[in-house]
Amino acid sequence: MGVLFSAPQYEFQLIRQEWEQRFNELCAHGVFVGGAPVKEFEKHFASFLDVKGVAGVGNGTDALFLALKALEIGKGDEVITATNTFIATVEAIHHTGATPVLVDCERDSYLIDLDQVKANVTSRTKAIIPVHLYGQMVDIDEFVQWAADKGIFIVEDCAQAAGAHLNGKYAGSIGSIGCFSFYPDKNLGAIGDGGAISSNHPELLSGFRKLRNHGGELKYIHEFPGFNSRLDPLQALVLDLKLKYLNEWSERRRENAGIYSENLSNVEGVIVPKHRGDESHVFHLYVIRVEEDRRDALKKHLQKKGILTAIQYPTAVHQTPAFQHLGYGRGAFPVSEEYAQQILSLPMSIALSKADIEYVCDEIRSYMGTN
Repeated sequence: MGVLFSAPQYEFQLIRQEWEQRFNELCAHGVFVGGAPVKEFEKHFASFLDVKGVAGVGNGTDALFLALKALEIGKGDEVITATNTFIATVEAIHHTGATPVLVDCERDSYLIDLDQVKANVTSRTKAIIPVHLYGQMVDIDEFVQWAADKGIFIVEDCAQAAGAHLNGKYAGSIGSIGCFSFYPDKNLGAIGDGGAISSNHPELLSGFRKLRNHGGELKYIHEFPGFNSRLDPLQALVLDLKLKYLNEWSERRRENAGIYSENLSNVEGVIVPKHRGDESHVFHLYVIRVEEDRRDALKKHLQKKGILTAIQYPTAVHQTPAFQHLGYGRGAFPVSEEYAQQILSLPMSIALSKADIEYVCDEIRSYMGTN
């Protein structure tokens, strides 16, 4: 018996027939960049998020970078984010010329520690990027006003949290800007790369659309040097079809997470995720913690049993060679550094059956009980 880590191919099969029909129509029209599919998805996703607009872009990293560029962030500015994130969050800051300022995560939730964020604000702080990690939203409702009072922008990193909502607001609708990745294994995933930027500010939306298209919304009208980062219409077709299932699929992931927690909560040596127990977590990942000296061996044991797992992320950003120049030494962020040696992401997708999850749990229980 084998259990895949994620199953984007399963999701695609659910929409395949309708996608092929729309794909054939697209080919018949011959519009392979931009066009109606992208505009329709942007409109529907904006309605889903309850924001004024969405701009599709080439990928999630571009979403973050272009968002910061639209805010005119650059050399001399500082942007605060978490060190326990995918490197793209910090790369986006770096490539604007601004300085990434990193902080640790909370012990229970793994989410960015907002108290540390406040403690690291300086006169050069231009923006803060809270990462809705593993699919769980950072509660930034009150934090947004605090930041606004200081003239600081909030750019939500929603790469793993499409569909999550808290206090009636979706991830990507609370801060100044929301940034999404549609990488194939995301909760709302394409069949290739894709991303989007959401906002309630018309002037920012116009800026995104110009930046993604060589500095202008209209062909050959270049208001400033821009970039080439457009959402592919083939991907927009997939995303538009999947969007109508997103809430249903989010609930399925929460149910799967519940089965995991029920089976693993009492296993000695295993720490299951803590969360609010509401719809603010869409479980892009189900991440457990195991003692450092047993984590890798457990991963190998599960692999031998046909169970694929992953580690998100094996190294905190400040300890990667790419960002050692920031000057944070070992011990600078003890929680993130400790957890990087303990976390293990278990299989999570809507394709999992209860039997699949119980099999994974049985193998974890067996290993932890005998080693």
